[in-house]
Amino acid sequence: GTVADDGRTLAMTRGSAGRPPELVLGQLGRDRIRISPITRANAAWIRQHAIAKPTSHWIRSADGNRVQVWVLLPPGASRRKRVPAVLQVHGGPHCQYGHTFFNEFQCLIGAGYAVVYSNPRGSKGYGRDHCAAIRGDWGGADWRDIEAVIDFMGKLPAVDQDRMGIMGGSYGGYMTNWAVGHTNVFNGAITDRCVSNLVSMGGNSDVPGPEDDYFPGNSWSRPEERWRQSPIRLFGEVQTPMLIIHSEGDLRCNIEQGEQVFTALKLRGIEARFVRYPRSTSHGLSRGGPADLRIHRLGEILRWWKQHL
Repeated sequence: GTVADDGRTLAMTRGSAGRPPELVLGQLGRDRIRISPITRANAAWIRQHAIAKPTSHWIRSADGNRVQVWVLLPPGASRRKRVPAVLQVHGGPHCQYGHTFFNEFQCLIGAGYAVVYSNPRGSKGYGRDHCAAIRGDWGGADWRDIEAVIDFMGKLPAVDQDRMGIMGGSYGGYMTNWAVGHTNVFNGAITDRCVSNLVSMGGNSDVPGPEDDYFPGNSWSRPEERWRQSPIRLFGEVQTPMLIIHSEGDLRCNIEQGEQVFTALKLRGIEARFVRYPRSTSHGLSRGGPADLRIHRLGEILRWWKQHL
């Protein structure tokens, strides 16, 4: 669909982790593509902002699995000037982070936070076994990898280990909920369009899981495995202040998933804030929602971290 009739001319986007994408024209040669820029829409913005470029690291989890981790540091961060840090967890879970530009990450960098992100087991990009390792068993191998990332994050010379937070959306919200149920290392957390209860989600998501398909059992008569893997089961012990972000029009992760988190925290006297977006918004608000609400969401995120980190 992006190749011209001559079979050699392509419409493309080109970008990197440190540069937003622009439209370019590609000319196919015998062994390479010649690139000609079409747009420079972000050129002035780049000159006016400090854009961080990630460093890649490989670490091992407790059971020996290798995990790729990236670190973004704000200007001036060093061993002598340690900064607060936010661990970002991607959704899916069968998705992946890559070498591309994330405006949310750069927004945090601009506010003075380090950003750490990784591809734990369950992520794509590292082969079938790495991706399938958590099928029907969330909170197992993926959590062991995230535990290793947390340990790595706390040992970074430029990171203030006493000011760390965690956040994520969709499955990233699941892992955020799971993490605060297993550790008190974080000063705050943001769970966005989250999964909290796999039992109730089995009856109200637009992707209901068939019996004994992805997860063992079902949500009506054999819910034990889904309940074991549900973060809400652990919220009797959670002490971490949490910001809950959810859209009332979310069909993938119904808003009741966020409501359960908020209710459990409020009934136990744990600090919580619930930001609800209108029914006209969906699971993809942060990426494709109305611009004013996307800006509002980023403002809520920055306000929360300013308060807790």
